[in-house]
Amino acid sequence: MSFRPINDTRTAQHFLEGAGVSLFRAFGFKDPEECDPFLMLDDFRNDDPEKFKAGFPWHPHRGIETITYVLEGSVEHQDSLGNKGMLSGGDVQWMTAGSGIMHQEMPIGNAVGQMHGFQLWANLPKSKKLVQPRYQDVNSRDIPLLEDDDGSKIKVIVGDYKGITGPVDGIAADPQYLDVYVPPYKDKKIKIDAYKNCFAYVFQGSADFAYSSNPVGIRIEKEFDGEELNIRDLSGNRTLIRFDTGDYISLKAGPEGVRFLLVAGKPIKEPVAWHGPIVMNTREELARAFSDLRNGTFISPLN
Repeated sequence: MSFRPINDTRTAQHFLEGAGVSLFRAFGFKDPEECDPFLMLDDFRNDDPEKFKAGFPWHPHRGIETITYVLEGSVEHQDSLGNKGMLSGGDVQWMTAGSGIMHQEMPIGNAVGQMHGFQLWANLPKSKKLVQPRYQDVNSRDIPLLEDDDGSKIKVIVGDYKGITGPVDGIAADPQYLDVYVPPYKDKKIKIDAYKNCFAYVFQGSADFAYSSNPVGIRIEKEFDGEELNIRDLSGNRTLIRFDTGDYISLKAGPEGVRFLLVAGKPIKEPVAWHGPIVMNTREELARAFSDLRNGTFISPLN
């Protein structure tokens, strides 16, 4: 059993996107190799409708997949192919933009004004850059929830966990996408394919994700059921943890427990030419995409 050491830990940074939506970016638009095949992760949790109501009006995508996971509130979406729908709390949409699509996403707060969720961008390999666009809209009730004996709860959105397979399929990166909760002070080990790049993103509570590799560290003593427990280095809300290679990640949850996204995928290892919502392999392909936008030929007639 080999545990994945931590490559990097960082806090998400504030950005304004779309028509002025306030969000926090965990990674993206810097080094496309660091989380290959994933390009960007945005955390759009917000409790003030004034900071998200302008939404993400019509914009293009080509050469990537966008994965939207809604926790609270709703996202109304529609596209240039006539598709439309609503994502609500717990729902997931995996959109393969492929050869090109125009769409918009308009967030709507819940009864108390909350709009919480995440959007992840995944790259497509050259062989799939120009496939026909495809949607997989997954209702929250169709996402398996596994409750382990230790009290932890794992939603399996994509990929496999202990023989439970998520409902999203046919994805180029062969990803694993889990929503994980671990109770206070519990140790947890989660198996990851050794050939996949992997990161965790904490959005509730805290945990020590380096617990297995250095269990001594800095002592923070807590009393729990009469036992003294040591927690070395807690990663809290809006923290990204990138892992090196190995078969497992290992963590110890903090005093409030921890909830985090755990995402892994096979690296594509291809050149990336990226500008805004369009990601191709070469500058020439990127220029062609923007020429198509100007000329009105961005949407393939095959669609």
